[in-house]
Amino acid sequence: MFRLNFSHGSHADHAERVKIIRQIERDVGRPIGILLDLQGPKLRVGMMENGAVDLVAGATYRLDLSKEPGNQTRAPLPHPEIFAALRDGTDLLLDDGKIRLTVTACGPDFAETEIITGGKLSDRKGVNVPQVVLAVSPITEKDRKDLDYGLSLGVDWIGLSFVQLPDDVAEARKIIGRRAAIMSKLEKPAAIDRLDEIVALSDGIMVARGDLGVELPPEDVPSLQKLIIRASRAAGKPVVVATQMLESMISAPAPTRAEASDVATAVYDGADAVMLSAESAAGAYPRESVAMMNRIIERTEKDPNYRAIMEAVELDPESTSSDAITAAAAQVARTVRAAAIVTFTTSGSTSLRAARERPTVPILCLTESRETARRLAVAWGVHCVVTRDVQDFGDMVVKACAVALREEFAANGQRIVITAGVPFGTPGATNVLRIAWVGT
Repeated sequence: MFRLNFSHGSHADHAERVKIIRQIERDVGRPIGILLDLQGPKLRVGMMENGAVDLVAGATYRLDLSKEPGNQTRAPLPHPEIFAALRDGTDLLLDDGKIRLTVTACGPDFAETEIITGGKLSDRKGVNVPQVVLAVSPITEKDRKDLDYGLSLGVDWIGLSFVQLPDDVAEARKIIGRRAAIMSKLEKPAAIDRLDEIVALSDGIMVARGDLGVELPPEDVPSLQKLIIRASRAAGKPVVVATQMLESMISAPAPTRAEASDVATAVYDGADAVMLSAESAAGAYPRESVAMMNRIIERTEKDPNYRAIMEAVELDPESTSSDAITAAAAQVARTVRAAAIVTFTTSGSTSLRAARERPTVPILCLTESRETARRLAVAWGVHCVVTRDVQDFGDMVVKACAVALREEFAANGQRIVITAGVPFGTPGATNVLRIAWVGT
């Protein structure tokens, strides 16, 4: 899947990239997903005298709504919603956490602070307010324009930044509807307090470790990564781990051993996907970065410990026939040593539930919806093929065997496990499990 970061570039730039991606999709004959990553609200200080000032630890510093350029004693902070949420003792982080202030007094239009960690504060540096829920919509006016344009281009996923509450996802759903899937980016500690509700309302989750790591102590991020992945997997929602995975490959042809271990850890944790950012968007070694990440993933999933870890995680199925059939399919495939699990799906839910089980064999997804196939590109272990829907049981078995053979997921004489819903074409109605021999 390709991520288009709408914090950068013009609409024309992104339209050209979508055009290129769709041409690649036609050339390789495989569905490719596109994620439109919204910028979200950017909280920043205003302009500074001479471009920057040095803040000294132990000194006092004022933030206010005045538009006058900042200096050695004060700076403009044009966000009344921040002042409304501040309390004595609240921490403010500036410039990705490089500067830390603690509020000593505040009102609706100002905050007096003590400088805990000093440094150079320059124009328009970002502001983070850890452990505080701000009355800010995750969708700005810029985001609305970007959304309208991106949806007109046919993007498949929307990356929703600055999610704090379940209501933020609900607000986005009202605008987006079902025109694209919503991937909630968890980058605010406040979101963790409502994690299960946010996961339930989202179509996918991104562990956005950049901002999460700014607002939380670094030692808290690994355990939270595991918590978010576990909650997403339990709900059967794709989960992506992002930010600084192979950071050194922006300028170097190989990663550090720690970075390789970081990618592997996300795979061991059960993530559906891992994401590159600057490494492939602006780095000197984009293809090498992608190839390296792929090699680390493949090597990790071949480790016997990976399978042991996946099987050690108990995921209770929901009390539905769909979950019962899907959970059984993974067990049956292992017992009969099937070559693949074949799912027939309209909405993608059948394939997502199959991926949730992390079976020992690939998941071959057959769908008549190209949009569904593109959205499933981010799901673990799912290989989608766009094909016409089946009409009856006989047609289902013949098509599943033929596609498994053609796509080289099974050979003549091997077995496959097939799941589908009857009546055919009914979203979310998985109620059939069938074992079939390929080529017989």
